[in-house]
Amino acid sequence: MIARVWHGVVPVEKAEGYGKYLQDSDLGVRDYQRVPGNRGVSLLRRTEGDRVHFLLISLWDSREAIKKYAGPDIEKAQYFPYDRECLVDPEPNVQHYEVLVASGAGET
Repeated sequence: MIARVWHGVVPVEKAEGYGKYLQDSDLGVRDYQRVPGNRGVSLLRRTEGDRVHFLLISLWDSREAIKKYAGPDIEKAQYFPYDRECLVDPEPNVQHYEVLVASGAGET
């Protein structure tokens, strides 16, 4: 199993709206969940002064499954207009990790 990890930072005044966007829009968590091969998604948030960090961790059966979501270059982050409106210096890439243990996520 592969974990795909995306990190983004928004100004604190945009954090509430951006968090709802990631949770509820068809371009965030729901988008991941409807792709075959997705095994789960976690959305985390941390406030640090006047900035709020979001961490989106999705679990996938394989790199091939990630390609169904991200396209052929799975290392490239996906951004949409509202992301670009909110994010401070969007990171161009995401990180991928081989999952060794994932409690509650099934066999690895």
